[in-house]
Amino acid sequence: MTPTLVLVVGLLGAAAFLSTWVIASWLANIRDPAYRRLASMSQIEHPGAALPTVTAKWIERLSSLGSWLLPGSKIEQARIERLLFLGGFREPSASLAFFGTKTMFLLLLPLGWLIASGWLPALVRTQRWPIAVLVAFLALIGPNRWLERRVARRQRRLRDGFPDALDMLVICVEAGLGLTSAIARVAEELQYTHPDLAAELEIVNAEMRAGVDREVALNNLNVRTGLREIRGLVTLLVQTLRFGTGIADSLRVYSAEFRDQRMQAAEERAGKIGTKLIFPLIFCEFPGFFVIAVGPAALRLMEVFGK
Repeated sequence: MTPTLVLVVGLLGAAAFLSTWVIASWLANIRDPAYRRLASMSQIEHPGAALPTVTAKWIERLSSLGSWLLPGSKIEQARIERLLFLGGFREPSASLAFFGTKTMFLLLLPLGWLIASGWLPALVRTQRWPIAVLVAFLALIGPNRWLERRVARRQRRLRDGFPDALDMLVICVEAGLGLTSAIARVAEELQYTHPDLAAELEIVNAEMRAGVDREVALNNLNVRTGLREIRGLVTLLVQTLRFGTGIADSLRVYSAEFRDQRMQAAEERAGKIGTKLIFPLIFCEFPGFFVIAVGPAALRLMEVFGK
């Protein structure tokens, strides 16, 4: 091995090690709860830093691109706008930026593959174009799947923070606070542990303080989240405000019912574990078990009969 080749291999190994170390450190920081809390506090204290000027310019350019490429179906356009709304993208140009990004992926990814495939001489022309079509298909459906997963993750975070918010709301109301003050207090307490739910409650509080009717503000919360649990809470609070019954008693009853629903959901997931384990057992564990248990005997039989 020549010294030049040794140097190249050493440099490549060092580059791979440094890249792996940087990526691992970044992922560790992202998963660190203290890091996420400090990042959320920084965004709350400096909201202008959440959208840099460069990002705003790119959103404006993508919006101008997406305005020419909106889907012809009003149903599909309304569905995407609804998903963007549930995903937390509340800007007026969110749908245009989404379709602009989708179109950019649709144009650039197949083109990038066709350019990169020129460096792969093993691929013939008949193989390049089907793969380019596949890449274009993935670029077409990929943003939609990403948006659906984002909505699911956000709703899961809202659902995880809902029990804590409900318990704190019961405590605040029983302590003598009004509904508006109780919602503001709960939003303040949850802004670091459950920032998505805290932001939604802050919007409800801001609408109430701005003079919006409390029933309308609570119904808007139901529309923004799309969760069955919050829909039940909103219905309960609206009926309580309409008929003048005690809010604390109603919240206590709903909290007990919600705990029962959580227990039933947990029991249902536990009951499905046995069925879900069938496929990993059959395709992952049983082949290895048979190789270890039956393999030596089969080899011995083959050796005996081979003689």
